[in-house]
Amino acid sequence: MIENPDFDGTVKRGAATCPCCGYTTPITRVREQLKTRRGGANDARLFCVVTKRETEPGRFYRLPTEHDISAIRKAISELERRKTTHKGPLSIVPDEAISVVGSYRIIKMLLYGATTWGDIFSPRQALALAELSSLVKSVAEYVSKSESPELAIPVQTCLAFVTDKMADKASSLCRWKATAEYMGGNTFGRQALPMMWDFCEASVLGEVTGDIASEVEWVEKVLQNISLSVCGFGHTEEASATSHPLPDDSASAYITDPPYYHAISYATLSDFFYTWLRRMLSSAYPELFRLIETQKHNEIIVDLPHALNTAQKDITFYENELCKAFSEGRRILRPDGIGTIVFASKTTASWEAILKALVDAGWIITGSWPIDTEMESRIAAQGQARLASSVHLVCRPRENPDGSVQTDEIGDWREVLQELPHRIHKWMPRLANEGVVGADAIFACLGPALEIFSRYSHVEKTSGEIVTLREYLEQIWAAVSKEALSMIFTGADASGFEEDARLTAMWLWTLKTGDVNGDNGKDEEEDTDEDEASSKKSKLTGFSLEFDAARKIAQGLGAHLESLDHLVAVQGETATLLPVAARTRYLFGKEASEGPRPKPKKKDPQLKLDFDGEIKKIEEESGTWGGEFKARAGSTTLDQLHQCMILFASNRAEALKRLIVEDGVGRNPLFWRLAQALSALYPSSSDEKRWVDGVLARKKGLGF
Repeated sequence: MIENPDFDGTVKRGAATCPCCGYTTPITRVREQLKTRRGGANDARLFCVVTKRETEPGRFYRLPTEHDISAIRKAISELERRKTTHKGPLSIVPDEAISVVGSYRIIKMLLYGATTWGDIFSPRQALALAELSSLVKSVAEYVSKSESPELAIPVQTCLAFVTDKMADKASSLCRWKATAEYMGGNTFGRQALPMMWDFCEASVLGEVTGDIASEVEWVEKVLQNISLSVCGFGHTEEASATSHPLPDDSASAYITDPPYYHAISYATLSDFFYTWLRRMLSSAYPELFRLIETQKHNEIIVDLPHALNTAQKDITFYENELCKAFSEGRRILRPDGIGTIVFASKTTASWEAILKALVDAGWIITGSWPIDTEMESRIAAQGQARLASSVHLVCRPRENPDGSVQTDEIGDWREVLQELPHRIHKWMPRLANEGVVGADAIFACLGPALEIFSRYSHVEKTSGEIVTLREYLEQIWAAVSKEALSMIFTGADASGFEEDARLTAMWLWTLKTGDVNGDNGKDEEEDTDEDEASSKKSKLTGFSLEFDAARKIAQGLGAHLESLDHLVAVQGETATLLPVAARTRYLFGKEASEGPRPKPKKKDPQLKLDFDGEIKKIEEESGTWGGEFKARAGSTTLDQLHQCMILFASNRAEALKRLIVEDGVGRNPLFWRLAQALSALYPSSSDEKRWVDGVLARKKGLGF
């Protein structure tokens, strides 16, 4: 075993480093090599075997033996034999091509030579799934000869579900979780298929995570719950969302979970499962599996541009088709019916698009409720404004008695603006009492606020100008921000704080529903094989929001991001509230690296905090950090508080006392009010929380 404390793994953003000689092969060359091997799953090298012992707990690791290698060779030979002798209309392992339309962003295997869905599986995995598929296909004939022949297709369908779940756990995109010592990620750990450099191949028949017994158990649990909760019979039908087969006013409820712009290419990803299901159920459901792959030409999503992407689905296509789909939903819904649209996108652009489509399609939005729908382990970006819940928009048709859309109800802009803050003031405390805060609370207020606007066919100003939904949404953001600030600074007029303090408090409050850890929300599995150029970009640390959401919050507070570059950094579509330590140069005229540093995540002796040594170095150079504190107190309350937090973190007790007492910072009641508010808003594990609490702990001792 090589022991090198400076070694940082074998693969970093697609470039591969040899653990023996240290040579790094660039990503372009790695891709060239793997393209000749169609992704590399077919001849991947087994380098470790994990076992269990009946008499001892835990996992045990060993090098592969000749017996292990022989098993792989036999699987390869048997798979090739079956492919050669197979006579059916479909290959035993999916050889359907992976669609390039909209795929290069989400299916990274394409960049490494995988061209068919079968390329994603190792020979042993493919052989196991092919055998299971063959058995499922033949089970209908066996059951039809039993005492309950009517169960033939239902049993076959349930077993097909088991096998399809097995495919999710038996591909070359599953990873081994070293910290917990089990297969910690299935193929679809997120809505994409990234490149997996070392994958876990679980035993299909072994008593381990990912074996067939565990998948049978899951399907059984689903069936048991359905049998307890569903009564009677239902009917399902495949149809386009923009052309329903149902007649007018025939449905009591309309429930849909529409796509979010380009976030997920549903049809392309579903081919992973569709190709296996087609091999098992095409005879049972010929209409459902008549096509080689799922339909994609009329899918309502946005396809991002790519050299090999010939799709023409831009934002205009998405918004127009979404409006058509919602119009169809309103048409088939009874006048007294109710509609529910599930949405969880964090980007304000997505929200504006779906809300505009709803209003234009003739819906009145009456409510919006965040409902916890996401597993904590599946929240992709900690530290960003990702929702742990999906927001359910509740809607009613805006129709005349004859079913036509109301077009003669015109709202007055002044009356709408007068009602908006009262509605927000009523809802925000209610949401807070029910534990709905942060980003969830912001979006949960959209429904009640939009009801005021969407009850009219359109809203006009006194000049006759028609008010756009975008303009009204700006007013909603402003009203929500102001109401949230009044709740954050209980008992104090939030307008007394400068714009930087208001923005900081609102920013942290927005992120309060997440576990912010200051890592800019980079998921460990996300896009680990980007181009080399992207890996050279400097990473922002701090507390991140999607830029447009940050802009609207700032605008609603009367703050301007472009004038707050000493507090907020913008990189691409992400805006980051800088950590306190990164503001040292601005606050004291020193380089950020000379100020206090956050606690290191790894226990590396080279990264030990040495505040005293660094401060002494600064004292020797300029003498401004010593007992004779000469730096001027910040011009805003937030700057003054951040200065005190840095001095506390640097163990400069005398300088801290002089700033608070002699310079009079502590005589401002807003200083302590802001400190209390930020103490409640900073993540409990953050350095900022520890530092601001340290300043608060000095309050009584300093005579305040």
